[in-house]
Amino acid sequence: MLRRTSTLAATFIAIAAGLALTACSKTAEEPKEAAAVPAPAPAAEPAPAPKVENTKPLMVGDLQAMAVRDGFLEFPNDNKVFGVGKTPEDVAALLSGAGLPTDKLHLDVDPLLVQTVDRVFLFDTGAGSNFGPNAGQLLANLTAAGTDPKSVTDIFISHVHGDHVGGLVDANGALNFPNAKIHIAKAEWKFLQGLGAEKAKNIGVSNYDALVAGMKPKVDAFAPGSELVKGTVKAVDIKGHTPGHSGYLITQGPDSLLYVGDSMHHSIVSVQKADWPMNFDSDQATGAKSRAALIADSAAKGQRIYAVHFPFPGVGKFEKQGEGFVWVAE
Repeated sequence: MLRRTSTLAATFIAIAAGLALTACSKTAEEPKEAAAVPAPAPAAEPAPAPKVENTKPLMVGDLQAMAVRDGFLEFPNDNKVFGVGKTPEDVAALLSGAGLPTDKLHLDVDPLLVQTVDRVFLFDTGAGSNFGPNAGQLLANLTAAGTDPKSVTDIFISHVHGDHVGGLVDANGALNFPNAKIHIAKAEWKFLQGLGAEKAKNIGVSNYDALVAGMKPKVDAFAPGSELVKGTVKAVDIKGHTPGHSGYLITQGPDSLLYVGDSMHHSIVSVQKADWPMNFDSDQATGAKSRAALIADSAAKGQRIYAVHFPFPGVGKFEKQGEGFVWVAE
């Protein structure tokens, strides 16, 4: 998702008295009868911190699925990423209208797990070690939810930015999901292989050589729009973000869920101002057109959406509101 490593490095890493009692001495002469001193009120128990959900079950027809938290990314409201060509005040007006902080934009990173009778699908793999301690929690959260990474049979990669492929391999270059076939669009796989380690840093991939070597024997490179799992998973070509960016339509009977990858990033800005240029798109004009068309088409059909960067768990629909559209979470 990332074109400028310097911007990312500067914006993703987060930062973090006791009372003394004085003893009182007695006065020289004490009163014959001391007044009763009320006992101090018991200290109030601190309110418990709200529990953070790291996984959220959902259904696609009869298929069991689960949103899995990998972490989050944050960007300053400076028009370098969102609202390119606009002003911070333009972006702040949208954010404040939604009751959000106006100085920064928060993006969740939440891959999707789907289980069929005999297969386990994972859509994108999170950031791994590419973006510091605020992300890269996918493996731990999967394991805590009772899913063995070795049970994953198929991984569907939307694109090769570091917050989507970082979780494929560990620090030593070993595959985190050793039994999974890796489905990726042909154009995207070609793009990744042609980058080289230095250029890969510009898209947030810090372990390029290990990543490509680990992926190579497992890759299933597909043509745009291919049906990848008969009757269940079909690739959806969504142009503008990267050369082979793909969404995925997950279907079970009459029900479906569209995984939109990075066709959009922020649930307010990307939806309400889909035509605004976005700096992570390799082709900003095409990305904006694709985004606007996807939102309008999905709203007209009532298509259920899974948006990997929207607020956890990222499931909902687009709805028409006035002359534009809004995101309505489930």
